[in-house]
Amino acid sequence: MRMTDTDALILFGDVVGSRRDSIGSTTWLRELVAELDTAYGPHRLAPFGFTQGDELQGLLSLDADPLTAVLRAALGPSGRRMRWVVVRGRADPDPTGGLAPATERTGEGFVAARAAIQEARTGHERLVIVTGGPDVDSLLANLTPALMDMLDGLTERQRMVARLALIEDLRQSEVADRLKVRRATISVSFNRARVRSLQRLVAGIGRIYASARGDPWLDTAATVPDSAVVAD
Repeated sequence: MRMTDTDALILFGDVVGSRRDSIGSTTWLRELVAELDTAYGPHRLAPFGFTQGDELQGLLSLDADPLTAVLRAALGPSGRRMRWVVVRGRADPDPTGGLAPATERTGEGFVAARAAIQEARTGHERLVIVTGGPDVDSLLANLTPALMDMLDGLTERQRMVARLALIEDLRQSEVADRLKVRRATISVSFNRARVRSLQRLVAGIGRIYASARGDPWLDTAATVPDSAVVAD
């Protein structure tokens, strides 16, 4: 009996300017792949992988949150600028039973993602989310540059604070304890990192995507409780 294709989220991430530091980019990508494999856990349909051209690829279930990868890459230590595309499409069955990494998978979704990331490179776009709905895709295209600009503008310390709040869901007091600094210092860092604005923008992008696709993860996509971003 022939195995059926899988409806999935295909995620491509391209390190911007990796040719200028190919060894450093490869080391960083290897660490990111390990982090994403752990973070997504059962939501992975294949292990993450990356090509010799420093292009990360992932294959996720529809209830996964692809923006988790974007945030973890941008807010991690020594985060690098990346170009991302997220496409919902079909993936061919894996004859190895799910052991083959995403870089060895094929299907209509991968073809669409390949075309999307090539177009993103040409247009210098940093985050492209393809839902298949022209109106929604146009609206997302207007919002995603703002997210990437905000992430790019963070200092190393601001990235650390934003990561603790947005990814680890820590309150300001907990962030202060973790970093062993005064709460007032963290309050300033939260404001300068625009943590609340980042949270709202990521949540808004998720809700717009949800209106077009109806995917389960988007009901709570990349949201952070208010308790994590307000003073306490």
